[in-house]
Order: sequence, then structure tokens, then C-alpha cells
Amino acid sequence: MKNNWHTYIKNFQSYLKIERGLSKNSIDNYVLDIEKLVNYLSDNTIDVSPIKIDDETIQQFIYEISKSVNPRSQARTISGLKSFFNYLIFEDYRPDNPLELIETPRLGRKLPDTLNIEDIDRLIAVINLSTNEGERNRAMLETLYACGLRVSELVSLKISDLFFDEGFIKITGKGNKQRFVPISEHTQRYIEIYKNFNRNSLPIQKGHEDTLFLNRRGRQLTRAMIFTIIKNLALEIGLNKIISPHTFRHSFATHLLENGADLRSIQLMLGHESITTTEIYMHVDRKHLSQVMQTFHPRSK
Repeated sequence: MKNNWHTYIKNFQSYLKIERGLSKNSIDNYVLDIEKLVNYLSDNTIDVSPIKIDDETIQQFIYEISKSVNPRSQARTISGLKSFFNYLIFEDYRPDNPLELIETPRLGRKLPDTLNIEDIDRLIAVINLSTNEGERNRAMLETLYACGLRVSELVSLKISDLFFDEGFIKITGKGNKQRFVPISEHTQRYIEIYKNFNRNSLPIQKGHEDTLFLNRRGRQLTRAMIFTIIKNLALEIGLNKIISPHTFRHSFATHLLENGADLRSIQLMLGHESITTTEIYMHVDRKHLSQVMQTFHPRSK
């Protein structure tokens, strides 16, 4: 039965990559959603193809997963499956979407965790700079925070993406969309120290000559490795928060907003498609809104 789905999933992957220009991580997440359904069908000996599956079967599947996953994960799975069946309609494999009438669970917006500047300074200060990895880790964390990058953007950053004379770095974000992000001289200095001294002592592997941040074997770092580095630093300073590379991105946006940056500029630097995604950071400091009103509205004078 799984083979019945395999071809359609394979074609969907090609569509997401070629037509939609999605990254490998995004495509993998879509496939994961579909495989949850395939496994459910297999476990319950329901032999039905993606062309013939009906809304009742899907409804039962959603009901089953709702027992074991939180509403956010449930909503993600429903969204992923909707995209898959919309693709099948687009390719004329089936006339309708069996998830059309299935409601996504209501979600409260999850407010992102942030670090204050003191926490960020403490995390960076505890890095052991007597090692090659130490200089690399300092440069990476400074770049994450100073430029508000996603972890995938950090690990894929190239030396040819550094335009230090102009004060920018070129980032390739979701859907291979490119943007230029300003980078301070402070952060440039840490990257230069790592690049010119520590990186040069590595056995750089073929195909990784232009990759900026390398592991000790001279290859591109994995996303998981960045998570581990940050988690270990947090443990070392006794930080009582669960943090990830994304925490630095949230902190970047939050601190810009608190210091008076406008939302549109933050949106451009983060590479958000829609400003509503950026608006999630507005929770952080309502005082900021009052200050804007007091400063700029004629009736406040």
C-alpha cells in the first residue's frame, strides 16, 4: 500500500522543489505530514490510494493524531496534507480535496522567547577561545544575533556572500529568495579573525571551499550542531531558559523594535514574506507603542 503513495509523494517533492522553489527542510516537513497519514492507513490495514481516499478516513486520522499531538502540530499536519491534495487536484489526479471541510484547530500566537543583551553577552563570554571551534562559535553567535539569521541561513553562508566593504552580507533564505542584511564592523571583525586564522588551519573538503563556517573535518556544519553548541553554552552559564538558534533571531528583532526601529525595516532584514509574521514581535514592549504615539501623533503634543 505504501508503494501506492510513493510515486505521488515523489512527484509532489519534485513539484515543491522545482515549481515552488522550497528548501530541502520545508520539503522534508511536507513529506513527514503525508507519511503520518500513510502510516496510519498501514497500521489500520486501510488499503486506499491518494486518489480514492475520502474525507471520512481523513477525519478519523485527524481525530487519532489529536489524542497525541498538540494543536500546533495538528494544524501543521492538516496544512501539509491540504497542500498535497491541492497538488493532486492541480495535476488532475482527483477532483476534490478531502480536507476541504476539516477545520484547523484554533491557535493562540506563540510568543517567541527572547534573551536580553546581558544574557547574550554572558553566552558569548563563556566560549573557550583557545580552540579553533571557540573562535568559530563566537563568530557564529555574533552573526546570528547581529544579523537575525535563520539557522539554515547561517550554516549555508558563503565567503562570497560577505560584502564587508559595503557593510552587508547576502543571505539566501526560504524559497531561495535572496536579501542583503547590514552587518556591523564589530561582527565583521569576529568573522575576519575566524576566517583568516582558524578556518585556514582546517583540512577543507572539496565542495566546501566557499562555505564560511566549517566543522573540524572541513565540511559545512549541520543545523543540529548549532543547536547543540547553544544548548551547551546555556547549561554552562546556568541559563534558566530553553533556547535555540532561533532565540537569537527573535532577540535581534525584539531589540531593534525596542530601540525604535520600524517594523517594515525589521521585516526586510528578517526576510519575512508578510509583515504580519513580523508583527509577532510587537508583544515584547507595549511601552514602545505609547512612546511612538507620544512622539509622533499631533494630538499628543
